Amino acid sequence: MTCISAARPSVVVLGGGYGGINVAKALDEVAEVSLVDPAEAFFHNVAALRALADPQWLKRIFFPYRRLLSAGRFVRDRAVSVAGRQVRLESGDVLRPDYLVLATGSRYPFPGKTEERDVARVGAWYRAAHEALASARRALVVGAGPVGLELAGEIKAFFPGTQVTVTDVADDILAGPYPQKLRDELRRQLGELGIQLRLGITPTAPPSAPPATLDQVRFSTGDGGELTADIWFPAFGVRPNTDYLGGASLAGGRDGPGCVRVDEHLRVLGETHVFALGDIADADRNMAGIAGHQAGLIAANIQALISGDGELTRWMKFPQVIVITLGPHHGAGFVDGSIIGPAAVAKIKGRDLFAADYGALFDAVRGSGGRTGSGDQAHEVAGWSAFGEQPEGR
Repeated sequence: MTCISAARPSVVVLGGGYGGINVAKALDEVAEVSLVDPAEAFFHNVAALRALADPQWLKRIFFPYRRLLSAGRFVRDRAVSVAGRQVRLESGDVLRPDYLVLATGSRYPFPGKTEERDVARVGAWYRAAHEALASARRALVVGAGPVGLELAGEIKAFFPGTQVTVTDVADDILAGPYPQKLRDELRRQLGELGIQLRLGITPTAPPSAPPATLDQVRFSTGDGGELTADIWFPAFGVRPNTDYLGGASLAGGRDGPGCVRVDEHLRVLGETHVFALGDIADADRNMAGIAGHQAGLIAANIQALISGDGELTRWMKFPQVIVITLGPHHGAGFVDGSIIGPAAVAKIKGRDLFAADYGALFDAVRGSGGRTGSGDQAHEVAGWSAFGEQPEGR
């Protein structure tokens, strides 16, 4: 059993995704921070689809957690239960911090995300899927949301001779509160790229082959038709990682499919020193950028509680904004109330996919490493040799 005690207040951050790493980073100099995650490295899934199409990107999507914090520690472990501020880990350790941040994110089908925690194995999966894709003449993407559209764009950009089809049960692409002009612009570019859309299609059964493998794929539709391909990829089915909370979020219960209810300060309902953000919280939309902004607010609120000065900041719903890439040089977005086109999208996101930004974020210790917990062996992240070098952008 581990009881955290220190001169400075203690903070445990569960989950090393986009929200968790930013909270931990922001509080590193003002509190005893412990970042807990079962993986050895942060997985920059915003760029994962590019890594599928171009394996050279594998070296740019993994960042060792041990390089994030200068004063805090990384604990490679998994939370199995949370009660109040008490966290029980899979190793049997129990943490009782002064402040707890729940940032465990969500699951999503490969290649958008992966539940595998070993870097070398993840890299092998992406390389195998890339080789299968390279041998395919026809690729099918099931799901016409942001991930499905971006995946189709990446495939077409790196395999221009491959026939790419995107299908969805919806009658239009990009479900959600976005202007129709954005959908129209994306559909225009998809047409120019030669990406086919089959919308309003109700499947009668799952595709006949496993995803991300080279095979004869048959996808039967409700109208008696059939879509065929040599490889297919799922782009649907996000699920919050809240199993460790059991049937209820700490004091407030659940709202929606596994989401944690939070108040206007992003505290779990009924708690004063427990916060939740990102994909597991009901505060806003599930976007990496929004999780990062929520992290900043939570860090500021925890600092306010530590100092006893000032009022807590309230979370305001994030304005409607989205940037969708269709490969490195195409895409469209809705920013500041206006539609932006390929040139702006490429500059904002498409060319780099924020890889350099995350390289800089993980540059705190330059090889010396922050302190590590018992679950971390303080070694180099396994598997970098498979990618040729450590992540770029340092």
